Amino acid sequence: MAVPIAVLDCDLLLYGRGHRTLDRFKLEDVTDEYLVSTYGFPRQFICYLVDLLGATLSRPTQRSRAISPETQILAALGFYTSGSFQTRMGDAMGISQASMSRCVANVTEALVERASQFIHFPKDEATVQTLKDDFYALAGMPGVLGVVDCTHVAIKAPNAEDLSYVNRKGLHSLNCLMVCDSRGVLLSAETHWPGSLPDCTVLEQAALTSQFETELHKDGWLLGDSSFLLRTWLLTPLHIPETPAEYRYNMAHSATHNVIERTFRTIRSRFRCLDGSKGTLQYSPEKSSHIILACCVLHNISLQHGLDVWSAPATGHMEQSEEEYEQMESVDSEACRVRQELLLTHFS
Repeated sequence: MAVPIAVLDCDLLLYGRGHRTLDRFKLEDVTDEYLVSTYGFPRQFICYLVDLLGATLSRPTQRSRAISPETQILAALGFYTSGSFQTRMGDAMGISQASMSRCVANVTEALVERASQFIHFPKDEATVQTLKDDFYALAGMPGVLGVVDCTHVAIKAPNAEDLSYVNRKGLHSLNCLMVCDSRGVLLSAETHWPGSLPDCTVLEQAALTSQFETELHKDGWLLGDSSFLLRTWLLTPLHIPETPAEYRYNMAHSATHNVIERTFRTIRSRFRCLDGSKGTLQYSPEKSSHIILACCVLHNISLQHGLDVWSAPATGHMEQSEEEYEQMESVDSEACRVRQELLLTHFS
């Protein structure tokens, strides 16, 4: 009697009943060393994610062998941290490409739904002051709420060719605007901007600008490099420093701003799916943006769990601002006044 093939699970078809699939994998069966080497994170971190995302990943399904939340999380972490394509990672885990794709999609969306929970500026005065104090301790730059920069992540060409994603190097990418604190914790992450947009345009159109112009700028400022325009809430370096105070300001600015470059290297090293060394993200711009944001959420959660050792630079193609800019001069007289006052009061 023929069995309708539509009712058979795709993993069962590929591997048979005797294959030891990841659904039978138990965290208690393996060592922390194995979990870190295979999935990039230790047991405690993975268990936290299971508790955090379990209810979302256990949504009702019509499939007779629904993949457990634990399995989905391990599969997604394996993809994020290995940089391997889904087929290879799925084969290693004993689940099909289709199942691997569902796991990555489900976990990614669950993390994106929680992005605002883990990526945000502090609101209470005590935490804001601690933020400023920690930055001041780095190089003596006062009033800093965060350092901002853009980084490009390579993606495949969209099905409907869209030149807006082609950057100045001729590659398809997303230009991601991020802000971090002195420890590398992300305070803002906008990962959806087309790669053709220069950093200054991304910032001009970003939610971050609206947030600072309406809410936060009175409390302090961000530090940005010379690809951005000077604003009352965004301090940039001086193009040609002339006085000792201007040199001291630029040195303090550079030493403080370097934190986000180290943060980009850490994210690239930890989440190899973003570094370009094993190919571009093979998804639409929207899905690629969500994967980047999911990795940003995981980055912050990992810092909360004490996994905050700065990673060494890794070979790859996730770069800081890939465009080359001329120094951008601000026409904002109030912004120039704010920077000049800072030079006089803190660096003279």
